[in-house]
Amino acid sequence: MSEAIWTVYLSGEIHTDWRDRIASAVEAMNLPVDFVGPVTVHEDSDDCGAVILGEEDKPFWRDNKGAKINAIRTRTLLDRADVVVVRFGEKYRQWNAAFDAGYAAAIGTPLITLRDDSLTHPMKEVDAAALATCTEPEQVAEILAYVIDGSLKR
Repeated sequence: MSEAIWTVYLSGEIHTDWRDRIASAVEAMNLPVDFVGPVTVHEDSDDCGAVILGEEDKPFWRDNKGAKINAIRTRTLLDRADVVVVRFGEKYRQWNAAFDAGYAAAIGTPLITLRDDSLTHPMKEVDAAALATCTEPEQVAEILAYVIDGSLKR
């Protein structure tokens, strides 16, 4: 199983280094993983519709254009992913991350949530759909090591 390259979709908040921490841990373990995810430059994600297709008079239509263009990337990469990891942070409401988690659960892609213990109650439904719930990025890497090559850090 370890010869295959696993595609792991990283969704969620963009204001901390959680993606880098997972990637560093996975690299140190020499795991065959490719990471993919949404565009994490907030302004580009917000502005893509208006920049590519033209500005709109109403904010709803501006956001609608951008959301649809972003959905091309998101849906395609989620559909191709072997595992989806969704990080929920405390500071911002991440409706898009919750949507990604729900989408992954609906299509049957294994879901790992990553969040602080303080979010236990508000995340209960999303956590119930996840196959693992982590509080540290390194735990995600350890899960990947276990499921990919059977190695268990003790």
